[in-house]
Amino acid sequence: MDGLSGASGHASGIDRILRHDRAVALGGLGAVVLLSWLYLWHSAAAMDHASMAMAAMPAMGRAVDAGALFLTFVMWTVMMAGMMLPSAAPTIILYGSLVRSNGAIGKVLPGVWTFAAGYVAMWTLFSAVATLLQAALESAALLTPAMASASAGLGALALIGAGVYQLTPFKEACLGKCRNPLQFLMTRWRPGPGGAFRMGLEHGAWCVGCCWALMLLLFVAGVMNLAWVALIAAFVFVEKVFPAARLVTLASSAALIASGLWMLTGI
Repeated sequence: MDGLSGASGHASGIDRILRHDRAVALGGLGAVVLLSWLYLWHSAAAMDHASMAMAAMPAMGRAVDAGALFLTFVMWTVMMAGMMLPSAAPTIILYGSLVRSNGAIGKVLPGVWTFAAGYVAMWTLFSAVATLLQAALESAALLTPAMASASAGLGALALIGAGVYQLTPFKEACLGKCRNPLQFLMTRWRPGPGGAFRMGLEHGAWCVGCCWALMLLLFVAGVMNLAWVALIAAFVFVEKVFPAARLVTLASSAALIASGLWMLTGI
C-alpha cells in the first residue's frame, strides 16, 4: 500500500508540474500574441493618420527608403508572430511535455522558448521575403497607401492562385505535418537547445509551406486591414487544429477561386 501511495503521489506531483509548465508556456505565448496585436493596432492607427502623406510620396521613394523598409520588416515579423503562434501553440506545448517526460528537469521552459524561437525565426525569414515583395509592388505602383492591391486583376490572380494551391499535394503534405505534431516530434526529435531550435525551424518551415499563399492574400484587402488579418489568422487556426481539415481546405479553395473569378468579372 505504501508503494502504491508513493507512486500515486509521485504521479500527481508530475501532473502538477506538467500543468504548471503548460500554464507558464501558454501564458508566455499569449503575452507575445497580445503584444503583437497591440503593436499591429497601434501601427494601423498610425498608418491611417499618415495615409495622406504616404499618398503624396512617390512610390519609388517609399520602396527604397531604408528606414521604411526596416519598419515594414518589423511589421511583417510581428504580424506573423501574432497570426501563427496561436495555431503552433499545441505543438509547442506538446514539445514541452515530451521534454519533461524525458526527465529534463529544469530544461522544459527554456526548451519551449527555444523551440518557439526557431519557429518564429522561420516566419521571420518569410517576413523578409514579404517585405521585399511589398517594396517591389510599391515601386511598380501596384499598392495603395493602405498597402492593398491597386490592381483588381492582380488581386484576383492572388485569390485564384491561393485557391489552387490549397488543392496541391505539397499543401496537403505540409498541412499534415502541422496537424500531427506528435508524429513530427517523435520522428524529428533532436536533444538539447540546438536541437530544440532546429526542430522549431523545421516545424516553422512546414507551416510556411502550408500557409504562404494565404499570407500573400494580405495584399488583396490591405496588409494593415486588421479585420482581414484576423480572418486569415482564424482560418489558419481552424485548418491546422480542428477536425475535418480536408473539408475545410476544399471549401476554402472553392471560396477563394470563386472570389477571384468574381473579381475578374468586374474588371
